Amino acid sequence: MADFDTQVNIKPTYGQVKNQAPKQRIVSLGDGYEQRLTVGLQQNPKEYNLTFIVSQTQAEVIDGFLRSRKFKNESFTYTPEGEGFTKTGTYVQSGTTITATVNNHGLSAGDTITVDFSSGATDGTYTVQNDTGINTFTLTAAEATITSTALTITKSGQGKYKCDSWSISIPYNNRCTVTTKFIEVFEP
Repeated sequence: MADFDTQVNIKPTYGQVKNQAPKQRIVSLGDGYEQRLTVGLQQNPKEYNLTFIVSQTQAEVIDGFLRSRKFKNESFTYTPEGEGFTKTGTYVQSGTTITATVNNHGLSAGDTITVDFSSGATDGTYTVQNDTGINTFTLTAAEATITSTALTITKSGQGKYKCDSWSISIPYNNRCTVTTKFIEVFEP
């Protein structure tokens, strides 16, 4: 799979915009009551409006990469600035439920993280089951046990994206502004 970060290796200018619009169906029941239903398995794709202020050569590299993906109807991997992190904390496991405490973790149910336990539970990739507070969340272990120790979590932030349209303006000699919208996609 094509990787924007390694093949293009050009960072966007600061000021990126991240949009999210969870997919829901809302049924109004009267008297102000409503029922909200989540639609689909991956119901909250991210969209990033990115601007690259680059040389003309770099603009051609970005343009070539995006045109190639569009021509082949392929997605590409990309890691948005500020989306990945590594943090440390503690955990308690009771049965197959792991309750992790990591200050200001920023995770939500469904996020995929890599966990390195100092001892006890099996290291690996886990899906956050519940974000039970600003500092706690739960995971499900493959094997039941009772233990408590330290852990390190890593969220890569990398995802699969497509770019349906982009524009290139040339305001000065050898200076280009490339404006794009990267839309997260969910594929096997």
